[in-house]
Amino acid sequence: MTEHLLLVILSTLLAGLAMPLGAFISSFSAVSSKNELRHTIMAFGGGALLSAIALVLVPEGVVGFGPFSAAGLLVLGGLLFMALDIWLARSNTPASQLAAMLADFIPESVALGAAFATGSENAFLLALLIGLQNLPEGFNAYLELRSDAVVRGAKIILIFIAMSLLGPIAGSIGYLYLTDYPQWVSGIMLVASGGILYSVFQDIAPKVRLETHWLPPMGAVLGFMLGLVGSMWTG
Repeated sequence: MTEHLLLVILSTLLAGLAMPLGAFISSFSAVSSKNELRHTIMAFGGGALLSAIALVLVPEGVVGFGPFSAAGLLVLGGLLFMALDIWLARSNTPASQLAAMLADFIPESVALGAAFATGSENAFLLALLIGLQNLPEGFNAYLELRSDAVVRGAKIILIFIAMSLLGPIAGSIGYLYLTDYPQWVSGIMLVASGGILYSVFQDIAPKVRLETHWLPPMGAVLGFMLGLVGSMWTG
């Protein structure tokens, strides 16, 4: 048990550290100032998010639920993220991308911990996909927060490092306390899926396209492709 718990902590920590890594890459003005590259990275993150939904979260989340209850939980996730989006807009905060990043990272980490506890074959794939989506999300969240001159770049990266510690905490909760409640884990996966879908089409997809540039949408294809390869590779 101790060995598996350490594996959960390490996996969620590495996935979480992709956030400050993305922020660090974004801190180089030569990289973040290239509009086409930024849009491509955003699209890549969207593709990774969609692959997490299609290949892991939804297939495992529907276990134990009927079609109507599963659909209801999916819609509930979208509504929760929409409510968060509305609240952030009305509060005029520059941290909407940051909030969205945490809103999907925490439930995914809980689900990851439970997946390790139940011996799911997709546990490592889910950890990989969480890291893949956190990297571009950290990249974009850094730019969003950096637009507020009050927050310094180094401070943002330190905040992201601290945030990555929430992953092992959430993962440990899932591993230690939700093993005997598989339906709760499935419900969390479905709610997270609905919320992530909302975020992709509300915050990412509308910003991907650039006039006379066709590379950014390919980022979504590549992100989904990596998830597909990972799924096929693991069996």
